[in-house]
Amino acid sequence: MSNILVYEEDDLMRALIHEWLREAGYRVRALPARETERREPADLVIASISSPRQTGAQRVHEIRVMHPDTPLIALSGHFRSGLSAAGATAQALGAQQVIAKPLSRSALLEAVRAMIGPPRRTS
Repeated sequence: MSNILVYEEDDLMRALIHEWLREAGYRVRALPARETERREPADLVIASISSPRQTGAQRVHEIRVMHPDTPLIALSGHFRSGLSAAGATAQALGAQQVIAKPLSRSALLEAVRAMIGPPRRTS
């Protein structure tokens, strides 16, 4: 089964993202954004960052240290809608994709599937 690790500070948003991904068939572990303890390996990390130009890059770096070879999607309310998902902002942060908040279920699932494909089932 595909494992996704979500770092999101807002309790309601964290629960919503967890629900969307779990219902789509992914195994999800959702943690507060500042959680730093390394957990089980993940196929994908989704991280909410509050200030991309200031502390966001540092947070992405911290996540990269914890999960060096894992693809990363960064979420932020500071990204403008219509921003190129894998463009200059994503590259500057060290993320493979960025998604502006508020986000839709379809946008999130589309990004996840583009990064790691559909959920893998274990027998």
